[in-house]
Amino acid sequence: MASEFQRDKLLNMFRAFDADGNGYLDQRDFQALAERWRGLPRVRPDSELAARVDTVMLGWWDLLAAHVDTNKDGRVDLDEILAMVDLLPTMREVVAATAATVFDAVDENGDGRISPAEHRRLVDTWHGESVDVADVFDHLDQDGDGYLSRPEFTELWIQFWTSDDPAEPGNQLCGPVPTRT
Repeated sequence: MASEFQRDKLLNMFRAFDADGNGYLDQRDFQALAERWRGLPRVRPDSELAARVDTVMLGWWDLLAAHVDTNKDGRVDLDEILAMVDLLPTMREVVAATAATVFDAVDENGDGRISPAEHRRLVDTWHGESVDVADVFDHLDQDGDGYLSRPEFTELWIQFWTSDDPAEPGNQLCGPVPTRT
């Protein structure tokens, strides 16, 4: 069962994924998400990376449809997304594979690390709009070297999708988590 913190975090992501704003997710929303990711400079049309982006993004729709679309109507609402919270810790390898594809798509210069500018692009691409990430990168960059390595990013990505601890830095990977007032 999702905690209040996880609900806030996933509500933010649900809104980002709901491309047409109709209050539920369907395959078209994940196609739109994949298209946003294909717009990144490193994800060239007809490239192996573009195919991986499509496979990962649409694969998540397939997982949601199979595991949490309980009424099999081809639509997933927020409550159904929240049910996925219980499954994600058991899907660590799938979450890590997603991190690898996202890392490759965002690492624009291919240097094997994500800079603050590349992180900003990740957040904006994920949300489909510009998001204020003011001090987020400094919080993520635990070793203070000014970059996120592939292992650092993977751990942060897994934290984002599985953590219930607001203090874990990965929870801000996709932008600040709005809190209830």
